[in-house]
Amino acid sequence: MLDLINIFRCQKLVQGPVCQLIRYFHKEPIPVAWKKPRIGWTKLNYDGSCKNLSGKASIGGVVRNHNAEFLLGYAESIGQANSTIAELTALRRGLELVLENGWHDIWLEGDAKTLVEIIVKRRKVRCMEVQRHISHINSILPEFNNCFVSHIYREGNRAADKFAQMGHHLDHPRIWRHDPPDELLAQLLDDAQGKIVLRRKG
Repeated sequence: MLDLINIFRCQKLVQGPVCQLIRYFHKEPIPVAWKKPRIGWTKLNYDGSCKNLSGKASIGGVVRNHNAEFLLGYAESIGQANSTIAELTALRRGLELVLENGWHDIWLEGDAKTLVEIIVKRRKVRCMEVQRHISHINSILPEFNNCFVSHIYREGNRAADKFAQMGHHLDHPRIWRHDPPDELLAQLLDDAQGKIVLRRKG
């Protein structure tokens, strides 16, 4: 009987560290990096920002070419809105600017995974305001020759996030062409060099 108890104790001791190792394995950080579009394509990264206390929202985005060269950036305060509306408004405004500039092979990338899936799979949503934005976006997409939509973790979308944060401080919509604001120079360089940022899983 004593031997059986000792065996059981040994099993518990062995199982403990193994379980801990499995939990740690699932929390391994994920390497995230911004990627350049293919030659001849432009890439739009967009983001929305919403202040929890005030409910005020802003949008921003950045367009770059296959050499990761800055083509255009935009930022704007949009008043009271939730994060979903802010994300969709950021994408919608970015698409309008891309179309105005004659870029017809476009890669769209945002960090709101659910919204990316809704757009890609053309799903219907119950909220009428959200659906209105999605319908407008879907009406613009056929204007492009080629369009690719993808999700990226926020660690790879920091340039767009920076523009969105700047939007909170603007009284009027602003567009930057060819020359980005100084606050973005370091981030754009990191992206162009393919700098990897580790995403820590909680």
